[in-house]
Amino acid sequence: MARKLAAGNWKMNGTTAELSEVAALTAAISDATCEVLLCPPATLISRMADMAQGTGLKIGGQTCHSEASGAHTGDISAAMLYDAGASHVILGHSERRADHGETSEQVAGQSAAAQAGGLIAIVCVGETEAERDANVTLNVVGTQLAESIPDDCDLSKLVVAYEPVWAIGTGRTPTIEQIAEVHDHMRSALTERFGQGADDIPLLYGGSVKPSNAADIFAVSNVDGALVGGASLKAEDFGGIVSALSQA
Repeated sequence: MARKLAAGNWKMNGTTAELSEVAALTAAISDATCEVLLCPPATLISRMADMAQGTGLKIGGQTCHSEASGAHTGDISAAMLYDAGASHVILGHSERRADHGETSEQVAGQSAAAQAGGLIAIVCVGETEAERDANVTLNVVGTQLAESIPDDCDLSKLVVAYEPVWAIGTGRTPTIEQIAEVHDHMRSALTERFGQGADDIPLLYGGSVKPSNAADIFAVSNVDGALVGGASLKAEDFGGIVSALSQA
């Protein structure tokens, strides 16, 4: 059975002033029965990791390069994230795919590098609104899954997050039935490729998750947690989502 994970993606938000939210969150999750992760900007990883020691809160990065080191100005390697105190890294987020042109093949290289560097790779997949309207969601998600995860992947260091692009930051969410359809499809595809070990891969839903809808989402088949954007910036909101997952 897959472990439960509530992961927060701060995106390009947060400076020293916002570190107070970390202290508040660690207090709010003291009795959580799920894993809790925050992925802040790289500038805050080390300080957050120091604050999180002994609390159960894990810290992660938002991307990494497929190479371990080299002439890649502005990029960050898996080893650097690990050295700063990260345990996870988000890869292939739709905003990286759109803003930086990252392909699924590149995400697979990043996933391999992340795992080689000691990190758990959170691989993101999801369809655009046009693809949803064209009824090709399962094809799109299936192709991204197949191409973004390397064949020699360490399943114990893999998380998959389904984030419909049209639901990110919009306040819109798919229906419970739509979420279930995609998550069941992902589990089946992963099991067909990797065998029964795929049952242990956490499958997260992301896209306008908030305390008010979290319990309904976590009751869905093959939803093992959430990748949360805006609601993870405030300890009160993210704590409510963590509480819902702990009770699921």
